[in-house]
Amino acid sequence: MKKNMDVEWSYSGERGPEHWAELCDWFAKGAEFPLQSPIHLVSSSPSSDPKETLSFHYQKQRFTDKEFKNTIHLVPFDQLSYVEFKNQRYYLTDIHFHLPSEHLINGRQEDIEFHFVHMNAQKENLVVGAMYQLAENEGWLYDRDNGDSWNLEQHEHWTNPEIFFPKKRSHFHYVGSLTTPPTSGPIQWFVMDQVGKLNKEFLLPFKGQYAQPNNRPLQPLNGRKIDYFEGISQ
Repeated sequence: MKKNMDVEWSYSGERGPEHWAELCDWFAKGAEFPLQSPIHLVSSSPSSDPKETLSFHYQKQRFTDKEFKNTIHLVPFDQLSYVEFKNQRYYLTDIHFHLPSEHLINGRQEDIEFHFVHMNAQKENLVVGAMYQLAENEGWLYDRDNGDSWNLEQHEHWTNPEIFFPKKRSHFHYVGSLTTPPTSGPIQWFVMDQVGKLNKEFLLPFKGQYAQPNNRPLQPLNGRKIDYFEGISQ
């Protein structure tokens, strides 16, 4: 059975999203999971179940950038930053982005959606999504005050990934899948509903990747439950 890295896939044409499940047995098996992502998220009455909340424990650390799976990935050198969900720690393993956003919120698609991929000791994934509008000469770039540095030539970056998130952590929570092959699940998804602004200059060094759409189309809800949490300002 061929693995993900061995099978070419894309976001258009004969190897586009509608054909992913046909490309190999591994992709076909992932597509059998009925609760696929991304989906359309609609604001509703907030849930009050404290067990379903997500707590962040991020810190400044070193990342490198790699190009694979049709996008740029920021990969931490060490397992330092993590989130806690239902008394389990999920460590940050990868940050990447999709243009335009994969999830829609209240019918709106944003310019870019960052995905923060985490994994627990049982190798189960949890993904947090945060959306931005791309802006000219304004918007968050990086936190100079805290000594952030981005060195594209050396592929070495220092930052606290928490700066990617909005101050108010209101978010949706649902069970879904990976949005790239093999699109397997279940994946715990948390999608922030506060949209920030991102300076386009942030993306320029990453080989103009922002000009190439890499979003999977919306998937059916299939009757799944979607929770909404108001969150608190950080």
